[in-house]
Amino acid sequence: MAPTKKSGVPLLLLFLLVFFPDPLMTEGDGEQTCRLLGKFDLHGYVESTNHSLIIGGMFPIHSRIIPENESILEPVSPRCEGFYFRGFRWTKTMIHTIKEINERKDILPNITLGYQIFDTCFAVSKSMESTLSFLTGQDEHKPNFRCSAGAPLAGVVGAGGSSLSVATSRLLGLYYFPQVGYASSCSVLSDKYQFPSYVRVMASDQSQSKAIVQLIKHFGWVWIGAIAADDDYGKYGIKIFKEEIEKVNLCVAFSETIPKIYSKAKMQNAIWAIKNSTAKVIVLYSSDIDLSPFLLEIEYHDIRGRTWIASEAWITSSLIAKPEYFPYLGGAIGFAVPRADIKGLKEFLYDVHPNKDPNDNITIEFWQTAFNCTWPNSSVPYNSDHRVNMTGQEDRIYFTSDKLCTGEEKLEDLENTYLDVSQLRITNNVKNAVYALAYALDEMSRCEEGRGPYLPGNTCAYLEDFEPWQLPKSVCTELCRPGTRKGIRQGEPICCFDCIPCADGHVSLQPGSRECNKCHEDYWSNEDNSGCVLKEVEFLAYSEALGITLVTLSIFSALVVLAVTVVYVVYRKTPLAKANDRELSFLLQLSLIIILLTSLLFIGKPYDWSCKARQVTLALGFSLCLSCILGKTIRLYSSHRASKSKVRFTSVRPICQKLIVLVSVLIETGLCTAYLVIMPPKLYKNMESQTIKIILECNEGSIELLCSVFGFDVFLALLCFLTTFVARKLPDNYNEAKCVTFGMLVFFIVWISFVPAYLSTKGKFKVAVEIFAILASSIGLLGCIFAPKCYIILIRPKRNTDEIVGGQVPTTDRSIQLTSTSVSSEMNVTVSTVVLDD
Repeated sequence: MAPTKKSGVPLLLLFLLVFFPDPLMTEGDGEQTCRLLGKFDLHGYVESTNHSLIIGGMFPIHSRIIPENESILEPVSPRCEGFYFRGFRWTKTMIHTIKEINERKDILPNITLGYQIFDTCFAVSKSMESTLSFLTGQDEHKPNFRCSAGAPLAGVVGAGGSSLSVATSRLLGLYYFPQVGYASSCSVLSDKYQFPSYVRVMASDQSQSKAIVQLIKHFGWVWIGAIAADDDYGKYGIKIFKEEIEKVNLCVAFSETIPKIYSKAKMQNAIWAIKNSTAKVIVLYSSDIDLSPFLLEIEYHDIRGRTWIASEAWITSSLIAKPEYFPYLGGAIGFAVPRADIKGLKEFLYDVHPNKDPNDNITIEFWQTAFNCTWPNSSVPYNSDHRVNMTGQEDRIYFTSDKLCTGEEKLEDLENTYLDVSQLRITNNVKNAVYALAYALDEMSRCEEGRGPYLPGNTCAYLEDFEPWQLPKSVCTELCRPGTRKGIRQGEPICCFDCIPCADGHVSLQPGSRECNKCHEDYWSNEDNSGCVLKEVEFLAYSEALGITLVTLSIFSALVVLAVTVVYVVYRKTPLAKANDRELSFLLQLSLIIILLTSLLFIGKPYDWSCKARQVTLALGFSLCLSCILGKTIRLYSSHRASKSKVRFTSVRPICQKLIVLVSVLIETGLCTAYLVIMPPKLYKNMESQTIKIILECNEGSIELLCSVFGFDVFLALLCFLTTFVARKLPDNYNEAKCVTFGMLVFFIVWISFVPAYLSTKGKFKVAVEIFAILASSIGLLGCIFAPKCYIILIRPKRNTDEIVGGQVPTTDRSIQLTSTSVSSEMNVTVSTVVLDD
């Protein structure tokens, strides 16, 4: 079967790709890369050198594009014709406004604005070319890439008519590029879903349509015709008008459109509807540019006697005032854009001349068009065109005027819309649009970190890093933020997922994380689980209130013991002081000072050495204290037996008391040494009690050895208590046994209460409980054993005599408690230490 003609096309394309790849490929950085072909023929004004930010602008400097003949060659960017004086005035207004802002000190200080303005020619194609140039930074088709250097583009003012704004804002909206409209009232532009980055400085057609309906209702018109331009402005405007008019029970006689490109059939339909309808009031949504060919038809068919309700786009147009159109449009009513005066604009508009910039082709074309002459040696052709609307044919004649421009022409002699500053409506909108961008940028520049509009952290955007364009999004689920992880949705594609917050102590640092990672043991997750922070370290510090209180109490108690020692030293020759074993008393006082000051080792940040020192010092201190008390109580016990026995009983000699103390301390020392050698206490970071804190405490090492160390102290305390309890019923003047008994009762009550309190607390409060127990037991022993003796020595010195202390004279003052005596029997009576009870 012979191959068909069509089957050879792929072979031809393959042949071209293999043997002629160069037109489709370009060299870039040493390797071949693909690129989109196409160059834009853009005209306008650019001033971007030495400026901080650039503002873009799109204005119709020409009224239309020149249709190109069909060609099999590469498509070219269309050219424009028909100089549009109003658009040129709008362009100059933007330049004037930017210069005014740069001169002001209260807006964008130390920041200058430049501009990049393109001609849209009232055409969507040219507007899109301008938009792509704004996005890419050059006149090539390279979306998603901005290739220009220099100041960033902060926003765009434009693009003029509603159709142009709809087209350009759809593209700019993909990148969330700020756009401020100055002449687009189409209601669809208010839809932030379709146009997320578009704002404008003029009212929407929604408001205008409602106002027109109220106007019609006010005059009692009930039968209305509707005509709209065949673009977004006309279609959406008339659509809203018909919706509003139905709400008030009025009727639309007909609804027709004016074609953007001349079509005799469509024009005839609109003319026929007007002529054959009985409606005498017609609402017309159109721009003055699109209205011009329609007015020629109205004039040709001599349609008079109609009341026209104009939209804001043409109610102030000079077309109405033209003599040839006044019989048809006279009496037209409508709502206009508010007008305003712009200070200094008139002088700026007059300050235009081709000699100021020989490369300014737009100004040269303006001069040639305005004065109907040709600028010498100009490459800009002066042209005139004529549109034959009745036949649908277009004759365009390009010619060079025989009259040469001299440069002496006076702008004051012109009468055109460029120099007409009496009705500045859209022109004022252009100024407001530029100022809207300037004020927004000024607010950005004044943003303070921590008070900005962006989350998290109320951050600011910085002008030096300003990049308004972003890639468009198309996702099932937004990317999970840091602090969350992806969770699979059963039965749905992998692109759809849930963002599950990380558990406490786990974090995800990157957006879109699949797993949460556990923080290091010294760290914990922050509030939103987006990072790990150091855990708070907790211990009983000297600087906090509780630590200061305990330190003060400990030192004060030690000073009280020291004061008791001073009393004993000063009054050492008194009977009561001599009656007590002074060595044991001083050792007992020394042990109490050691115990009280040991509590300071429990306060502050613990270390290995402090963990070892605190328990060992406390155990040795208590063993010295209790062994001294035991030496006293054994002597009391021997005195008690002597008092009860009928046979001679030898008292415990002082050397035996000291041996008891020495042996007890040596045994405790041996136990402590074994404890420190075998398994000593050390610093421990407790991370289990509280997840968000590290509690620094001491690991006591071997519990068995620790129990044996303090168990020996408990054994000594029991011996003290038992011996004094037996000796508590000595004769009336013998009551030191009672004082020691009370002291040991306080000792046991404190430490028995300590156990449940210690086990029920956590963190630094466990240490505080232990310090309270140490201080309470020490102060209890101090008060029960030494307070009564100091009372007799200092307050009741009359009772500090040999007779009373020796028990030879009974006391009658019941308010006095003699704390200690030494009863010496000169008649072979046993000598014993007792307490007198007055």
